[in-house]
Amino acid sequence: MKTIWHNLKEVLINTFDYLGLAWWVEIVTQNPRCTYYFGPFLSCSDAKLSSTGYIEDLEVEGAQGIAVNVKRCKPNTLTIADDLGEKIDRKVQPAFGGQILS
Repeated sequence: MKTIWHNLKEVLINTFDYLGLAWWVEIVTQNPRCTYYFGPFLSCSDAKLSSTGYIEDLEVEGAQGIAVNVKRCKPNTLTIADDLGEKIDRKVQPAFGGQILS
């Protein structure tokens, strides 16, 4: 039964993401000057719950001035490094258990 729910949830997330209705965690850091998108998520609460792990990872990596926003959107690029003028695009996959697969 768990596998059926997992598969259904993945289909729902992909559909919501395609329509621009999925929830994403947007994290902007001042040092380094980057914007990160983590997701997609089916609900705002799922995204908020997962955001703590992303923040902890960025803090461990030394990021400073972290601002978090959970919103419905459809990002084209998942990592934007403003300091380097780069856009780093990771393959978008549904996040389960607070992790993005790359």
